Amino acid sequence: MKNQPSKITLFWFACLSMLGFLATDMYLPSFETIRADFATTQSLIGLSLSVFLLGMALGQVVYGPLSDRIGRIKVLVGGMVLFSLASIACALAPNIEVFLAARFVQALGACSATVIWQAVVVDRYDGKVSERVFATIMPLVALSPALAPLLGAMLEHQLGWRSIFIALVGFGAVLAIMTLKESESANLSQQQEKLTVKLRKDYGQILSSKKFWGNMLIFAACSAAFFAYLTGSPFVMSAMGYSGTDIGLSYAPQTVAFIVGGYGCRSLLNHFESKKLLPWILALFFSSVLIMFVISISMTVTTIWPILIPFCFLAVANGAIYPLVISSALSDFRNCSATAAGLLNFMQTMVCFAASGLVSAFAGYGLFTVTLAMFITGFIAIIGFILVTQSRHQQPVIATA
Repeated sequence: MKNQPSKITLFWFACLSMLGFLATDMYLPSFETIRADFATTQSLIGLSLSVFLLGMALGQVVYGPLSDRIGRIKVLVGGMVLFSLASIACALAPNIEVFLAARFVQALGACSATVIWQAVVVDRYDGKVSERVFATIMPLVALSPALAPLLGAMLEHQLGWRSIFIALVGFGAVLAIMTLKESESANLSQQQEKLTVKLRKDYGQILSSKKFWGNMLIFAACSAAFFAYLTGSPFVMSAMGYSGTDIGLSYAPQTVAFIVGGYGCRSLLNHFESKKLLPWILALFFSSVLIMFVISISMTVTTIWPILIPFCFLAVANGAIYPLVISSALSDFRNCSATAAGLLNFMQTMVCFAASGLVSAFAGYGLFTVTLAMFITGFIAIIGFILVTQSRHQQPVIATA
Protein backbone atom coordinates (compact mmCIF):
# COMPACT_ATOMS: atom_id res chain seq x y z
CA MET A 1 0.00 0.00 0.00
CA LYS A 2 1.21 3.51 -0.83
CA ASN A 3 0.93 6.37 1.64
CA GLN A 4 -0.09 9.23 -0.65
CA PRO A 5 -0.70 9.64 -4.40
CA SER A 6 1.47 12.02 -6.42
CA LYS A 7 -0.03 15.17 -7.93
CA ILE A 8 0.21 13.64 -11.41
CA THR A 9 -1.66 10.54 -10.25
CA LEU A 10 -4.31 12.68 -8.58
CA PHE A 11 -4.74 14.59 -11.85
CA TRP A 12 -5.08 11.28 -13.71
CA PHE A 13 -7.72 10.11 -11.22
CA ALA A 14 -9.58 13.40 -11.63
CA CYS A 15 -9.58 13.20 -15.43
CA LEU A 16 -10.76 9.58 -15.39
CA SER A 17 -13.52 10.37 -12.91
CA MET A 18 -14.68 13.36 -15.01
CA LEU A 19 -14.87 11.54 -18.35
CA GLY A 20 -18.38 10.14 -17.98
CA PHE A 21 -19.69 13.45 -16.67
CA LEU A 22 -18.09 15.39 -19.52
CA ALA A 23 -19.71 13.07 -22.05
CA THR A 24 -22.99 13.65 -20.24
CA ASP A 25 -22.84 17.38 -19.61
CA MET A 26 -21.13 19.01 -22.58
CA TYR A 27 -24.02 18.53 -24.96
CA LEU A 28 -26.86 19.44 -22.56
CA PRO A 29 -27.18 23.07 -23.74
CA SER A 30 -27.45 21.74 -27.32
CA PHE A 31 -30.49 19.53 -26.68
CA GLU A 32 -32.87 21.80 -28.56
CA THR A 33 -30.40 22.41 -31.42
CA ILE A 34 -29.81 18.68 -31.86
CA ARG A 35 -33.55 18.02 -31.73
CA ALA A 36 -34.15 20.56 -34.49
CA ASP A 37 -31.21 19.28 -36.57
CA PHE A 38 -32.50 15.70 -36.45
CA ALA A 39 -36.16 16.82 -36.70
CA THR A 40 -37.06 14.58 -33.77
CA THR A 41 -38.84 14.80 -30.42
CA GLN A 42 -37.77 15.95 -26.96
CA SER A 43 -38.29 12.45 -25.63
CA LEU A 44 -35.84 10.92 -28.13
CA ILE A 45 -33.21 13.55 -27.39
CA GLY A 46 -33.70 12.93 -23.67
CA LEU A 47 -33.32 9.23 -24.44
CA SER A 48 -29.77 9.92 -25.65
CA LEU A 49 -28.88 10.58 -22.00
CA SER A 50 -30.81 7.54 -20.75
CA VAL A 51 -29.13 5.28 -23.35
CA PHE A 52 -25.74 6.61 -22.28
CA LEU A 53 -26.49 5.68 -18.67
CA LEU A 54 -27.56 2.18 -19.74
CA GLY A 55 -24.27 1.70 -21.60
CA MET A 56 -22.35 2.96 -18.58
CA ALA A 57 -24.15 0.45 -16.38
CA LEU A 58 -23.72 -2.61 -18.60
CA GLY A 59 -20.08 -1.98 -19.45
CA GLN A 60 -18.99 -1.76 -15.84
CA VAL A 61 -20.07 -5.32 -15.14
CA VAL A 62 -17.57 -6.44 -17.79
CA TYR A 63 -14.69 -4.06 -17.07
CA GLY A 64 -14.48 -4.85 -13.37
CA PRO A 65 -13.81 -8.62 -13.60
CA LEU A 66 -11.80 -8.15 -16.82
CA SER A 67 -9.38 -5.67 -15.23
CA ASP A 68 -9.06 -7.88 -12.15
CA ARG A 69 -8.06 -10.65 -14.55
CA ILE A 70 -5.75 -8.97 -17.11
CA GLY A 71 -4.86 -5.67 -15.46
CA ARG A 72 -6.12 -2.11 -15.12
CA ILE A 73 -3.91 -0.46 -17.74
CA LYS A 74 -4.71 -2.69 -20.72
CA VAL A 75 -8.45 -2.54 -20.11
CA LEU A 76 -8.46 1.21 -19.56
CA VAL A 77 -6.51 1.98 -22.73
CA GLY A 78 -8.92 -0.20 -24.69
CA GLY A 79 -11.86 1.63 -23.17
CA MET A 80 -10.42 5.02 -24.11
CA VAL A 81 -9.93 3.91 -27.72
CA LEU A 82 -13.55 2.69 -27.87
CA PHE A 83 -14.76 5.96 -26.34
CA SER A 84 -12.89 8.05 -28.90
CA LEU A 85 -14.15 6.02 -31.87
CA ALA A 86 -17.75 6.25 -30.65
CA SER A 87 -17.36 10.01 -30.11
CA ILE A 88 -16.40 10.31 -33.77
CA ALA A 89 -19.56 8.38 -34.68
CA CYS A 90 -21.64 10.81 -32.55
CA ALA A 91 -20.09 13.77 -34.35
CA LEU A 92 -20.85 12.29 -37.77
CA ALA A 93 -24.32 10.86 -36.98
CA PRO A 94 -26.81 11.64 -39.80
CA ASN A 95 -29.95 10.96 -37.73
CA ILE A 96 -31.21 10.31 -34.23
CA GLU A 97 -31.07 6.51 -34.59
CA VAL A 98 -27.34 6.49 -35.37
CA PHE A 99 -26.75 9.09 -32.68
CA LEU A 100 -28.45 6.95 -30.03
CA ALA A 101 -26.44 3.87 -31.03
CA ALA A 102 -23.19 5.85 -30.96
CA ARG A 103 -24.03 7.27 -27.54
CA PHE A 104 -24.53 3.73 -26.22
CA VAL A 105 -21.11 2.62 -27.51
CA GLN A 106 -19.53 5.85 -26.26
CA ALA A 107 -20.79 4.97 -22.78
CA LEU A 108 -19.32 1.47 -23.04
CA GLY A 109 -15.91 3.09 -23.49
CA ALA A 110 -16.36 5.82 -20.88
CA CYS A 111 -17.40 3.47 -18.10
CA SER A 112 -13.97 1.81 -18.08
CA ALA A 113 -12.61 5.01 -16.53
CA THR A 114 -15.30 5.07 -13.84
CA VAL A 115 -14.62 1.51 -12.69
CA ILE A 116 -10.86 1.48 -12.91
CA TRP A 117 -9.90 4.71 -11.17
CA GLN A 118 -11.92 3.63 -8.12
CA ALA A 119 -10.33 0.18 -8.18
CA VAL A 120 -6.82 1.66 -8.41
CA VAL A 121 -7.49 3.83 -5.35
CA VAL A 122 -8.60 0.75 -3.38
CA ASP A 123 -5.60 -1.23 -4.74
CA ARG A 124 -3.02 1.36 -3.76
CA TYR A 125 -4.27 3.12 -0.61
CA ASP A 126 -5.61 1.98 2.72
CA GLY A 127 -8.06 3.27 5.35
CA LYS A 128 -8.22 7.02 5.86
CA VAL A 129 -5.94 7.64 2.86
CA SER A 130 -8.49 6.03 0.55
CA GLU A 131 -11.32 8.15 2.01
CA ARG A 132 -9.23 11.30 1.62
CA VAL A 133 -8.34 10.46 -1.99
CA PHE A 134 -12.02 9.98 -2.82
CA ALA A 135 -12.88 13.18 -0.94
CA THR A 136 -10.20 15.03 -2.94
CA ILE A 137 -11.28 13.75 -6.35
CA MET A 138 -15.06 13.89 -6.02
CA PRO A 139 -15.26 17.69 -5.70
CA LEU A 140 -13.06 18.01 -8.77
CA VAL A 141 -15.58 15.86 -10.62
CA ALA A 142 -18.13 18.55 -9.83
CA LEU A 143 -16.30 20.99 -12.09
CA SER A 144 -17.68 19.15 -15.11
CA PRO A 145 -21.36 20.13 -14.59
CA ALA A 146 -20.28 23.79 -14.59
CA LEU A 147 -17.43 23.90 -17.07
CA ALA A 148 -18.61 21.24 -19.52
CA PRO A 149 -21.97 22.86 -20.41
CA LEU A 150 -20.30 26.24 -20.78
CA LEU A 151 -17.62 24.76 -23.01
CA GLY A 152 -20.28 22.86 -24.93
CA ALA A 153 -22.37 26.01 -25.40
CA MET A 154 -19.30 27.90 -26.64
CA LEU A 155 -18.34 25.14 -29.09
CA GLU A 156 -21.90 24.93 -30.38
CA HIS A 157 -22.07 28.69 -30.88
CA GLN A 158 -18.74 28.87 -32.70
CA LEU A 159 -18.50 25.54 -34.53
CA GLY A 160 -21.85 23.73 -34.20
CA TRP A 161 -22.97 20.99 -31.81
CA ARG A 162 -20.94 18.26 -33.56
CA SER A 163 -17.69 19.93 -32.47
CA ILE A 164 -18.58 18.97 -28.88
CA PHE A 165 -18.01 15.32 -29.69
CA ILE A 166 -14.79 16.04 -31.59
CA ALA A 167 -13.49 17.67 -28.39
CA LEU A 168 -14.37 14.47 -26.50
CA VAL A 169 -12.32 12.47 -29.01
CA GLY A 170 -9.26 14.50 -28.02
CA PHE A 171 -9.91 14.09 -24.30
CA GLY A 172 -10.16 10.32 -24.69
CA ALA A 173 -6.85 10.22 -26.58
CA VAL A 174 -5.08 12.26 -23.90
CA LEU A 175 -6.38 9.92 -21.19
CA ALA A 176 -5.10 6.88 -23.09
CA ILE A 177 -1.61 8.43 -23.20
CA MET A 178 -1.68 9.31 -19.50
CA THR A 179 -2.79 5.78 -18.62
CA LEU A 180 0.15 4.22 -20.44
CA LYS A 181 2.49 6.11 -18.11
CA GLU A 182 0.91 4.68 -14.94
CA SER A 183 2.01 1.45 -13.25
CA GLU A 184 -0.23 -1.60 -12.95
CA SER A 185 -1.96 -1.90 -9.57
CA ALA A 186 -3.86 -5.19 -9.92
CA ASN A 187 -2.36 -8.25 -8.22
CA LEU A 188 -2.25 -10.44 -11.33
CA SER A 189 -0.06 -13.12 -9.74
CA GLN A 190 -3.11 -14.47 -7.86
CA GLN A 191 -5.42 -14.63 -10.88
CA GLN A 192 -4.88 -18.33 -11.61
CA GLU A 193 -8.38 -19.59 -10.82
CA LYS A 194 -10.82 -20.39 -13.57
CA LEU A 195 -12.69 -17.20 -14.37
CA THR A 196 -16.17 -18.60 -13.72
CA VAL A 197 -15.08 -19.97 -10.35
CA LYS A 198 -13.51 -16.67 -9.32
CA LEU A 199 -16.52 -14.62 -10.45
CA ARG A 200 -18.90 -16.87 -8.54
CA LYS A 201 -16.77 -16.52 -5.42
CA ASP A 202 -16.30 -12.75 -5.80
CA TYR A 203 -19.94 -11.96 -6.53
CA GLY A 204 -21.04 -14.20 -3.68
CA GLN A 205 -18.77 -12.28 -1.31
CA ILE A 206 -19.96 -8.88 -2.54
CA LEU A 207 -23.69 -9.59 -2.79
CA SER A 208 -23.84 -11.12 0.69
CA SER A 209 -22.72 -7.82 2.24
CA LYS A 210 -25.40 -5.53 3.67
CA LYS A 211 -22.70 -2.88 3.91
CA PHE A 212 -22.21 -3.00 0.14
CA TRP A 213 -25.94 -2.98 -0.60
CA GLY A 214 -26.67 -0.11 1.76
CA ASN A 215 -23.88 2.13 0.50
CA MET A 216 -24.76 1.26 -3.10
CA LEU A 217 -28.39 2.32 -2.60
CA ILE A 218 -27.34 5.62 -1.04
CA PHE A 219 -24.87 6.27 -3.86
CA ALA A 220 -27.47 5.28 -6.46
CA ALA A 221 -30.24 7.41 -4.96
CA CYS A 222 -28.11 10.55 -4.73
CA SER A 223 -26.79 10.08 -8.26
CA ALA A 224 -30.26 9.34 -9.66
CA ALA A 225 -31.64 12.57 -8.23
CA PHE A 226 -28.83 14.43 -9.97
CA PHE A 227 -29.40 12.72 -13.33
CA ALA A 228 -33.16 13.21 -13.15
CA TYR A 229 -32.45 16.93 -12.89
CA LEU A 230 -29.87 16.83 -15.72
CA THR A 231 -32.31 15.04 -18.03
CA GLY A 232 -35.25 17.34 -17.45
CA SER A 233 -33.73 20.73 -16.64
CA PRO A 234 -32.73 21.69 -20.23
CA PHE A 235 -36.33 21.25 -21.41
CA VAL A 236 -37.80 22.86 -18.29
CA MET A 237 -35.53 25.89 -18.66
CA SER A 238 -36.14 26.12 -22.43
CA ALA A 239 -39.88 26.24 -21.73
CA MET A 240 -39.22 29.08 -19.28
CA GLY A 241 -37.48 31.02 -22.05
CA TYR A 242 -33.83 30.44 -21.11
CA SER A 243 -31.16 30.18 -23.84
CA GLY A 244 -28.54 27.44 -24.21
CA THR A 245 -25.95 29.72 -22.60
CA ASP A 246 -28.31 30.38 -19.67
CA ILE A 247 -28.79 26.64 -19.23
CA GLY A 248 -25.03 26.14 -19.20
CA LEU A 249 -24.54 28.90 -16.62
CA SER A 250 -27.24 27.41 -14.39
CA TYR A 251 -24.92 24.47 -13.59
CA ALA A 252 -22.29 26.76 -12.04
CA PRO A 253 -23.95 27.33 -8.62
CA GLN A 254 -24.58 23.62 -8.06
CA THR A 255 -20.95 22.92 -8.95
CA VAL A 256 -19.71 25.33 -6.30
CA ALA A 257 -22.11 23.66 -3.87
CA PHE A 258 -20.80 20.18 -4.72
CA ILE A 259 -17.21 21.34 -4.18
CA VAL A 260 -18.16 22.87 -0.83
CA GLY A 261 -19.74 19.56 0.18
CA GLY A 262 -16.77 17.49 -0.95
CA TYR A 263 -14.04 19.53 0.67
CA GLY A 264 -16.21 20.16 3.71
CA CYS A 265 -16.47 16.40 4.10
CA ARG A 266 -12.71 16.04 3.64
CA SER A 267 -12.15 18.52 6.46
CA LEU A 268 -14.75 16.93 8.75
CA LEU A 269 -13.13 13.50 8.31
CA ASN A 270 -10.16 14.87 10.27
CA HIS A 271 -12.43 15.24 13.30
CA PHE A 272 -15.33 12.78 12.92
CA GLU A 273 -15.83 9.22 11.75
CA SER A 274 -17.77 8.78 8.52
CA LYS A 275 -20.56 6.87 10.27
CA LYS A 276 -21.22 9.94 12.44
CA LEU A 277 -21.36 12.28 9.44
CA LEU A 278 -23.54 10.17 7.14
CA PRO A 279 -26.98 10.56 8.85
CA TRP A 280 -26.69 14.35 8.96
CA ILE A 281 -25.70 14.59 5.31
CA LEU A 282 -28.53 12.25 4.28
CA ALA A 283 -30.99 14.43 6.20
CA LEU A 284 -29.85 17.39 4.07
CA PHE A 285 -30.30 15.35 0.88
CA PHE A 286 -33.84 14.23 1.78
CA SER A 287 -34.88 17.71 2.87
CA SER A 288 -33.70 19.11 -0.46
CA VAL A 289 -35.67 16.70 -2.66
CA LEU A 290 -38.74 17.15 -0.44
CA ILE A 291 -38.62 20.95 -0.78
CA MET A 292 -38.20 20.74 -4.57
CA PHE A 293 -41.18 18.39 -4.89
CA VAL A 294 -43.40 20.56 -2.67
CA ILE A 295 -42.51 23.66 -4.69
CA SER A 296 -43.34 21.93 -7.99
CA ILE A 297 -46.84 20.91 -6.84
CA SER A 298 -47.77 23.97 -4.78
CA MET A 299 -46.86 26.91 -7.02
CA THR A 300 -46.42 27.98 -10.63
CA VAL A 301 -42.67 28.13 -11.24
CA THR A 302 -41.71 30.68 -13.92
CA THR A 303 -37.96 30.93 -13.19
CA ILE A 304 -35.43 28.26 -12.28
CA TRP A 305 -34.33 29.86 -8.98
CA PRO A 306 -36.98 28.34 -6.66
CA ILE A 307 -35.74 24.92 -7.80
CA LEU A 308 -32.06 25.72 -8.24
CA ILE A 309 -31.56 26.95 -4.66
CA PRO A 310 -32.67 23.70 -2.94
CA PHE A 311 -30.87 21.75 -5.67
CA CYS A 312 -27.65 23.47 -4.58
CA PHE A 313 -28.20 22.11 -1.06
CA LEU A 314 -28.70 18.69 -2.62
CA ALA A 315 -25.37 19.18 -4.41
CA VAL A 316 -23.68 19.96 -1.09
CA ALA A 317 -25.07 16.70 0.30
CA ASN A 318 -23.97 14.70 -2.74
CA GLY A 319 -20.47 16.15 -2.63
CA ALA A 320 -20.11 14.97 0.95
CA ILE A 321 -21.88 11.61 0.54
CA TYR A 322 -20.07 10.21 -2.51
CA PRO A 323 -16.59 9.77 -0.98
CA LEU A 324 -18.03 8.27 2.20
CA VAL A 325 -20.24 5.64 0.58
CA ILE A 326 -17.89 4.65 -2.26
CA SER A 327 -14.95 4.09 0.07
CA SER A 328 -17.16 2.21 2.55
CA ALA A 329 -18.81 0.04 -0.13
CA LEU A 330 -15.48 -1.13 -1.54
CA SER A 331 -13.40 -1.36 1.64
CA ASP A 332 -14.05 -5.07 2.33
CA PHE A 333 -13.18 -6.25 -1.22
CA ARG A 334 -9.51 -5.58 -1.84
CA ASN A 335 -9.15 -9.08 -3.29
CA CYS A 336 -11.59 -8.15 -6.09
CA SER A 337 -11.71 -4.35 -5.99
CA ALA A 338 -12.48 -3.75 -9.68
CA THR A 339 -15.23 -6.37 -9.70
CA ALA A 340 -16.78 -4.71 -6.64
CA ALA A 341 -16.38 -1.24 -8.18
CA GLY A 342 -17.93 -2.46 -11.42
CA LEU A 343 -20.91 -3.98 -9.63
CA LEU A 344 -21.32 -0.86 -7.46
CA ASN A 345 -21.34 1.42 -10.47
CA PHE A 346 -23.53 -0.94 -12.52
CA MET A 347 -26.26 -0.92 -9.89
CA GLN A 348 -25.87 2.81 -9.25
CA THR A 349 -26.07 3.62 -12.96
CA MET A 350 -29.10 1.39 -13.53
CA VAL A 351 -30.99 3.38 -10.90
CA CYS A 352 -29.84 6.57 -12.66
CA PHE A 353 -31.00 5.08 -15.97
CA ALA A 354 -34.44 4.39 -14.50
CA ALA A 355 -34.73 7.94 -13.13
CA SER A 356 -33.51 9.49 -16.38
CA GLY A 357 -35.80 7.24 -18.43
CA LEU A 358 -38.79 8.20 -16.27
CA VAL A 359 -38.09 11.89 -16.82
CA SER A 360 -37.57 11.35 -20.59
CA ALA A 361 -40.78 9.31 -20.97
CA PHE A 362 -42.89 11.93 -19.22
CA ALA A 363 -40.99 15.01 -20.40
CA GLY A 364 -44.30 16.64 -21.33
CA TYR A 365 -45.17 17.03 -17.64
CA GLY A 366 -42.07 19.17 -17.15
CA LEU A 367 -40.95 20.09 -13.65
CA PHE A 368 -43.40 17.80 -11.86
CA THR A 369 -41.83 14.70 -13.45
CA VAL A 370 -38.32 15.86 -12.56
CA THR A 371 -39.07 16.58 -8.90
CA LEU A 372 -41.22 13.46 -8.46
CA ALA A 373 -38.35 11.25 -9.67
CA MET A 374 -36.00 13.06 -7.28
CA PHE A 375 -38.43 12.70 -4.37
CA ILE A 376 -38.60 8.94 -4.92
CA THR A 377 -34.80 8.71 -4.68
CA GLY A 378 -35.01 10.16 -1.17
CA PHE A 379 -36.79 7.01 0.04
CA ILE A 380 -34.26 4.79 -1.71
CA ALA A 381 -31.50 6.59 0.21
CA ILE A 382 -33.32 5.96 3.50
CA ILE A 383 -33.54 2.23 2.74
CA GLY A 384 -29.80 2.24 2.01
CA PHE A 385 -29.03 3.93 5.32
CA ILE A 386 -31.07 1.32 7.20
CA LEU A 387 -28.99 -1.43 5.56
CA VAL A 388 -25.73 0.38 6.39
CA THR A 389 -26.81 0.62 10.02
CA GLN A 390 -27.66 -3.09 10.11
CA SER A 391 -24.34 -3.98 8.46
CA ARG A 392 -22.39 -2.71 11.45
CA HIS A 393 -23.50 -5.88 13.23
CA GLN A 394 -22.60 -8.10 10.26
CA GLN A 395 -19.12 -9.59 9.91
CA PRO A 396 -17.70 -9.23 6.38
CA VAL A 397 -17.44 -12.45 4.39
CA ILE A 398 -13.86 -12.71 3.16
CA ALA A 399 -13.22 -14.91 0.14
CA THR A 400 -10.25 -17.26 0.28
CA ALA A 401 -8.18 -18.48 -2.62
